Amino acid sequence: MSRLFRAVLLLLLVASCGGRSSGPAPDNLDDACVILRERPQYARAFRAAERQWGVPVHVQMATIYQESKFDGEARTPFRWTLGVIPMGRISSAYGYSQALDGTWEEYLEERGRYNARRNDIHDAADFMGWYMSKTTEHLGISQHDTRNQYLAYHEGRGGFRSGSYNKKAWLLRVADKTAARANTYQAQLARCGRY
Repeated sequence: MSRLFRAVLLLLLVASCGGRSSGPAPDNLDDACVILRERPQYARAFRAAERQWGVPVHVQMATIYQESKFDGEARTPFRWTLGVIPMGRISSAYGYSQALDGTWEEYLEERGRYNARRNDIHDAADFMGWYMSKTTEHLGISQHDTRNQYLAYHEGRGGFRSGSYNKKAWLLRVADKTAARANTYQAQLARCGRY
């Protein structure tokens, strides 16, 4: 092999190891202990966000499950015209937290974290903690109240304040499921100890 070819190959190998890519979702999304054991970087990210913002790990995990099923590359589906012509995505939501472009930009500016990425679990968990902390500040919703935190996360704080979710029976069911999942995750985390 020529030296140039080896150098290029080595460079590509090193480049592929750098950064924190999202990777595939964990295998068993129904067991919080398995998720955190399989992905220790998730445990570190959720604990750091809990320390910084006070949002419990099980609330973060249930919300991320609902938003992206722990898929860092998750995006909303395309809108179609005539059933065949793609007209862009339903929204700009992207990544683990499904943060919208505008809200993500507000987060980047306020936190001064301009290199943060929505497909990085550490950044997504910090974003979620930041957002839910502001929800507590503005709306008085406890950070332990998964159902109402989720509704405010989905609808935005203005939408929650106006009660827009009350016209969406499907969303109320999703919020209830998210709260139930948070309770399940909380019980599992208590059993598996330090994660």
